[in-house]
Amino acid sequence: MLGSAAAGLGIVPFCRAAAHPFTRPLGVQLYTVRSLLPAQDEATIKAIAEIGYKEVEVIHGDLARLSPLLKQHNLKPVSCHFETAIITGNWPKDKAPANSTWEAAIDDAKKFGVEYMVMPYLPPAERGDLDSYKVLSEKMNHIGQETRAAGLQFCYHNHAFEFKGEAGQRPIDVMLKNLDPKSVFFEMDVFWVSVAGNDPVALMKQLKGRVPLLHLKDKKKGTPVGYVESVSHDTFMEVGNGSLDFPAILRAAPLDGVKHYFVEQDYTPGDPVASLKQSYIYLRGLRV
Repeated sequence: MLGSAAAGLGIVPFCRAAAHPFTRPLGVQLYTVRSLLPAQDEATIKAIAEIGYKEVEVIHGDLARLSPLLKQHNLKPVSCHFETAIITGNWPKDKAPANSTWEAAIDDAKKFGVEYMVMPYLPPAERGDLDSYKVLSEKMNHIGQETRAAGLQFCYHNHAFEFKGEAGQRPIDVMLKNLDPKSVFFEMDVFWVSVAGNDPVALMKQLKGRVPLLHLKDKKKGTPVGYVESVSHDTFMEVGNGSLDFPAILRAAPLDGVKHYFVEQDYTPGDPVASLKQSYIYLRGLRV
Protein backbone atom coordinates (compact mmCIF):
# COMPACT_ATOMS: atom_id res chain seq x y z
CA MET A 1 0.00 0.00 0.00
CA LEU A 2 2.76 2.44 0.94
CA GLY A 3 4.54 1.80 -2.36
CA SER A 4 1.34 2.47 -4.36
CA ALA A 5 0.56 5.64 -2.43
CA ALA A 6 4.09 6.93 -2.78
CA ALA A 7 4.07 6.23 -6.50
CA GLY A 8 0.79 8.11 -6.84
CA LEU A 9 2.42 11.14 -5.23
CA GLY A 10 5.46 10.86 -7.48
CA ILE A 11 7.67 9.74 -4.58
CA VAL A 12 10.18 6.96 -5.22
CA PRO A 13 10.48 4.93 -2.01
CA PHE A 14 14.02 4.00 -0.84
CA CYS A 15 14.82 0.35 -1.27
CA ARG A 16 18.06 -1.47 -0.64
CA ALA A 17 19.50 -3.31 -3.61
CA ALA A 18 18.49 -6.95 -3.71
CA ALA A 19 20.99 -9.29 -2.05
CA HIS A 20 22.94 -11.64 -4.29
CA PRO A 21 24.92 -14.80 -3.57
CA PHE A 22 28.59 -14.25 -2.77
CA THR A 23 30.21 -15.65 -5.91
CA ARG A 24 33.63 -14.00 -5.99
CA PRO A 25 36.62 -16.39 -6.21
CA LEU A 26 37.63 -17.74 -2.82
CA GLY A 27 41.14 -18.66 -1.81
CA VAL A 28 42.93 -20.31 1.10
CA GLN A 29 45.96 -19.07 3.00
CA LEU A 30 47.92 -22.31 3.19
CA TYR A 31 49.21 -21.41 6.65
CA THR A 32 45.88 -22.90 7.75
CA VAL A 33 47.03 -26.39 6.72
CA ARG A 34 50.69 -26.07 7.79
CA SER A 35 50.32 -29.08 10.13
CA LEU A 36 49.60 -31.27 7.08
CA LEU A 37 52.46 -29.99 4.92
CA PRO A 38 54.77 -31.29 3.55
CA ALA A 39 53.88 -34.83 4.67
CA GLN A 40 50.46 -34.66 2.97
CA ASP A 41 51.05 -32.13 0.19
CA GLU A 42 49.16 -33.91 -2.56
CA ALA A 43 46.14 -35.03 -0.52
CA THR A 44 45.79 -31.59 1.10
CA ILE A 45 45.97 -29.57 -2.12
CA LYS A 46 43.53 -31.97 -3.80
CA ALA A 47 41.09 -31.66 -0.88
CA ILE A 48 41.20 -27.85 -0.96
CA ALA A 49 40.43 -27.86 -4.69
CA GLU A 50 37.60 -30.36 -4.22
CA ILE A 51 35.95 -28.08 -1.65
CA GLY A 52 35.67 -25.46 -4.40
CA TYR A 53 38.47 -23.01 -3.64
CA LYS A 54 40.10 -21.53 -6.76
CA GLU A 55 43.03 -19.54 -5.35
CA VAL A 56 45.69 -19.89 -2.70
CA GLU A 57 48.12 -17.73 -0.80
CA VAL A 58 51.43 -19.51 -0.29
CA ILE A 59 54.36 -19.17 2.09
CA HIS A 60 57.50 -18.35 0.10
CA GLY A 61 59.40 -21.38 1.38
CA ASP A 62 56.66 -23.69 0.03
CA LEU A 63 56.14 -21.98 -3.31
CA ALA A 64 58.49 -23.96 -5.55
CA ARG A 65 57.57 -27.31 -3.99
CA LEU A 66 53.80 -26.81 -4.19
CA SER A 67 53.63 -25.08 -7.55
CA PRO A 68 53.25 -28.26 -9.68
CA LEU A 69 50.47 -29.54 -7.42
CA LEU A 70 48.64 -26.22 -7.50
CA LYS A 71 48.79 -26.24 -11.29
CA GLN A 72 47.58 -29.84 -11.40
CA HIS A 73 44.52 -28.98 -9.31
CA ASN A 74 43.77 -25.62 -10.97
CA LEU A 75 44.57 -23.55 -7.88
CA LYS A 76 46.12 -20.19 -8.71
CA PRO A 77 48.87 -18.90 -6.36
CA VAL A 78 47.62 -15.32 -6.50
CA SER A 79 49.59 -14.14 -3.48
CA CYS A 80 52.66 -15.12 -1.48
CA HIS A 81 53.96 -14.26 1.99
CA PHE A 82 57.67 -13.47 1.83
CA GLU A 83 60.22 -13.43 4.64
CA THR A 84 60.05 -10.16 6.59
CA ALA A 85 63.84 -10.05 6.86
CA ILE A 86 64.16 -9.60 3.08
CA ILE A 87 62.46 -6.24 3.62
CA THR A 88 63.90 -5.19 6.98
CA GLY A 89 67.35 -6.75 6.62
CA ASN A 90 67.07 -8.14 10.16
CA TRP A 91 68.12 -11.74 9.57
CA PRO A 92 69.20 -13.78 12.59
CA LYS A 93 72.99 -13.61 12.89
CA ASP A 94 74.69 -15.56 10.09
CA LYS A 95 71.31 -16.93 8.95
CA ALA A 96 70.64 -14.88 5.82
CA PRO A 97 70.19 -17.15 2.77
CA ALA A 98 72.68 -16.77 -0.07
CA ASN A 99 70.11 -15.17 -2.38
CA SER A 100 68.01 -13.03 -0.04
CA THR A 101 67.41 -9.91 -2.13
CA TRP A 102 64.00 -8.52 -3.05
CA GLU A 103 65.09 -8.78 -6.69
CA ALA A 104 65.36 -12.55 -6.25
CA ALA A 105 61.96 -12.60 -4.51
CA ILE A 106 60.41 -10.77 -7.47
CA ASP A 107 61.95 -13.35 -9.79
CA ASP A 108 60.33 -16.13 -7.75
CA ALA A 109 56.97 -14.39 -7.81
CA LYS A 110 57.07 -14.00 -11.59
CA LYS A 111 58.31 -17.55 -12.15
CA PHE A 112 55.37 -19.07 -10.28
CA GLY A 113 52.63 -16.65 -11.36
CA VAL A 114 52.27 -14.72 -8.10
CA GLU A 115 50.70 -11.25 -8.46
CA TYR A 116 50.86 -9.97 -4.87
CA MET A 117 53.98 -10.01 -2.68
CA VAL A 118 53.14 -9.68 1.00
CA MET A 119 55.10 -8.71 4.09
CA PRO A 120 53.28 -10.94 6.59
CA TYR A 121 54.50 -9.93 10.02
CA LEU A 122 56.73 -7.68 12.10
CA PRO A 123 58.26 -9.66 15.00
CA PRO A 124 57.78 -8.19 18.50
CA ALA A 125 61.52 -7.62 18.89
CA GLU A 126 61.41 -5.22 15.92
CA ARG A 127 58.46 -3.14 17.16
CA GLY A 128 59.97 0.06 18.46
CA ASP A 129 58.79 3.62 19.00
CA LEU A 130 56.82 5.60 16.45
CA ASP A 131 60.01 6.75 14.71
CA SER A 132 60.85 3.10 14.02
CA TYR A 133 57.62 2.84 12.00
CA LYS A 134 58.70 5.82 9.90
CA VAL A 135 61.91 3.95 9.11
CA LEU A 136 59.94 0.79 8.35
CA SER A 137 57.61 2.77 6.08
CA GLU A 138 60.60 4.08 4.12
CA LYS A 139 61.86 0.53 3.64
CA MET A 140 58.43 -0.62 2.50
CA ASN A 141 58.13 2.31 0.09
CA HIS A 142 61.43 1.32 -1.52
CA ILE A 143 60.34 -2.33 -1.77
CA GLY A 144 56.91 -1.31 -3.06
CA GLN A 145 58.41 0.84 -5.80
CA GLU A 146 60.63 -2.05 -6.92
CA THR A 147 57.62 -4.35 -6.92
CA ARG A 148 55.45 -1.94 -8.89
CA ALA A 149 58.23 -1.45 -11.46
CA ALA A 150 58.17 -5.23 -11.95
CA GLY A 151 54.43 -5.17 -12.66
CA LEU A 152 53.43 -6.70 -9.30
CA GLN A 153 51.88 -5.33 -6.08
CA PHE A 154 53.42 -5.18 -2.60
CA CYS A 155 51.14 -5.48 0.44
CA TYR A 156 51.51 -5.29 4.20
CA HIS A 157 49.49 -7.73 6.33
CA ASN A 158 48.22 -6.31 9.61
CA HIS A 159 47.87 -7.85 13.03
CA ALA A 160 46.52 -6.08 16.13
CA PHE A 161 49.64 -4.34 17.51
CA GLU A 162 49.49 -1.63 14.84
CA PHE A 163 46.31 -0.25 16.46
CA LYS A 164 47.61 0.14 20.01
CA GLY A 165 47.72 3.68 21.39
CA GLU A 166 45.85 6.96 21.11
CA ALA A 167 44.31 7.79 17.73
CA GLY A 168 46.88 9.63 15.65
CA GLN A 169 49.73 8.17 17.71
CA ARG A 170 49.47 4.52 16.77
CA PRO A 171 51.82 2.55 14.49
CA ILE A 172 49.02 2.30 11.90
CA ASP A 173 48.67 6.11 11.88
CA VAL A 174 52.40 6.58 11.29
CA MET A 175 52.34 4.01 8.51
CA LEU A 176 49.33 5.53 6.78
CA LYS A 177 50.95 8.96 6.94
CA ASN A 178 54.26 7.78 5.50
CA LEU A 179 53.49 4.90 3.13
CA ASP A 180 53.28 5.61 -0.59
CA PRO A 181 49.67 4.77 -1.56
CA LYS A 182 50.75 4.01 -5.13
CA SER A 183 53.38 1.46 -4.09
CA VAL A 184 52.33 -0.09 -0.77
CA PHE A 185 48.95 -1.74 -0.33
CA PHE A 186 47.32 -3.69 2.48
CA GLU A 187 46.21 -7.23 3.05
CA MET A 188 43.60 -6.61 5.70
CA ASP A 189 43.04 -9.36 8.24
CA VAL A 190 39.53 -8.71 9.51
CA PHE A 191 40.06 -10.89 12.59
CA TRP A 192 43.01 -8.88 13.90
CA VAL A 193 41.36 -5.57 13.04
CA SER A 194 38.42 -6.66 15.19
CA VAL A 195 40.58 -8.06 18.02
CA ALA A 196 42.13 -4.57 18.25
CA GLY A 197 38.66 -3.07 18.74
CA ASN A 198 38.15 -1.70 15.23
CA ASP A 199 35.41 -2.14 12.63
CA PRO A 200 36.76 -3.83 9.46
CA VAL A 201 34.10 -2.14 7.31
CA ALA A 202 35.04 1.33 8.55
CA LEU A 203 38.74 0.63 8.02
CA MET A 204 38.17 -0.65 4.49
CA LYS A 205 36.29 2.54 3.73
CA GLN A 206 39.15 4.62 5.15
CA LEU A 207 41.66 2.69 3.02
CA LYS A 208 39.47 2.57 -0.08
CA GLY A 209 41.47 1.43 -3.10
CA ARG A 210 44.41 0.32 -0.95
CA VAL A 211 43.14 -3.12 0.20
CA PRO A 212 43.27 -5.57 -2.72
CA LEU A 213 43.54 -8.63 -0.43
CA LEU A 214 41.30 -9.67 2.47
CA HIS A 215 41.88 -12.37 5.08
CA LEU A 216 38.62 -13.91 6.27
CA LYS A 217 38.48 -15.62 9.66
CA ASP A 218 36.03 -15.35 12.50
CA LYS A 219 36.48 -14.36 16.14
CA LYS A 220 35.04 -16.02 19.21
CA LYS A 221 32.20 -14.07 20.81
CA GLY A 222 33.25 -12.18 23.92
CA THR A 223 36.90 -11.85 22.94
CA PRO A 224 38.36 -8.85 24.78
CA VAL A 225 40.15 -6.09 22.91
CA GLY A 226 43.88 -6.76 22.77
CA TYR A 227 47.00 -5.95 20.80
CA VAL A 228 49.12 -9.11 20.97
CA GLU A 229 49.07 -12.27 18.87
CA SER A 230 49.03 -14.60 21.89
CA VAL A 231 45.28 -15.08 22.00
CA SER A 232 43.94 -18.51 22.95
CA HIS A 233 43.67 -20.95 20.07
CA ASP A 234 39.89 -21.22 20.37
CA THR A 235 39.60 -17.49 19.57
CA PHE A 236 40.05 -18.41 15.90
CA MET A 237 36.83 -19.72 14.41
CA GLU A 238 35.43 -20.84 11.08
CA VAL A 239 33.84 -18.02 9.10
CA GLY A 240 30.24 -17.70 10.24
CA ASN A 241 30.78 -19.38 13.61
CA GLY A 242 31.90 -16.29 15.50
CA SER A 243 31.05 -12.65 16.07
CA LEU A 244 32.15 -10.81 12.91
CA ASP A 245 29.50 -9.37 10.57
CA PHE A 246 30.58 -11.05 7.35
CA PRO A 247 27.55 -9.99 5.28
CA ALA A 248 28.48 -6.35 5.97
CA ILE A 249 32.19 -7.00 5.35
CA LEU A 250 31.53 -8.73 2.03
CA ARG A 251 29.07 -6.08 0.86
CA ALA A 252 31.65 -3.37 1.50
CA ALA A 253 34.73 -5.19 0.19
CA PRO A 254 34.26 -4.92 -3.60
CA LEU A 255 33.08 -1.31 -3.29
CA ASP A 256 36.31 -0.47 -1.48
CA GLY A 257 38.55 -2.24 -4.00
CA VAL A 258 39.08 -5.75 -2.61
CA LYS A 259 40.05 -8.18 -5.39
CA HIS A 260 40.89 -11.45 -3.63
CA TYR A 261 39.50 -13.20 -0.54
CA PHE A 262 41.53 -15.74 1.44
CA VAL A 263 40.09 -17.88 4.21
CA GLU A 264 42.63 -18.33 6.98
CA GLN A 265 42.24 -19.97 10.38
CA ASP A 266 45.44 -19.93 12.41
CA TYR A 267 44.22 -22.73 14.69
CA THR A 268 41.38 -25.18 14.17
CA PRO A 269 39.67 -27.52 16.65
CA GLY A 270 40.43 -30.55 14.49
CA ASP A 271 41.14 -31.26 10.83
CA PRO A 272 42.01 -27.90 9.21
CA VAL A 273 40.56 -29.05 5.88
CA ALA A 274 37.22 -29.70 7.59
CA SER A 275 37.30 -26.16 9.02
CA LEU A 276 38.09 -24.73 5.57
CA LYS A 277 35.09 -26.61 4.20
CA GLN A 278 32.80 -25.15 6.90
CA SER A 279 33.96 -21.63 6.04
CA TYR A 280 33.48 -22.24 2.32
CA ILE A 281 29.94 -23.58 2.75
CA TYR A 282 28.99 -20.60 4.91
CA LEU A 283 30.47 -18.04 2.49
CA ARG A 284 28.88 -19.61 -0.57
CA GLY A 285 25.53 -19.64 1.22
CA LEU A 286 25.63 -15.93 1.99
CA ARG A 287 23.54 -13.36 0.18
CA VAL A 288 25.15 -9.94 0.34
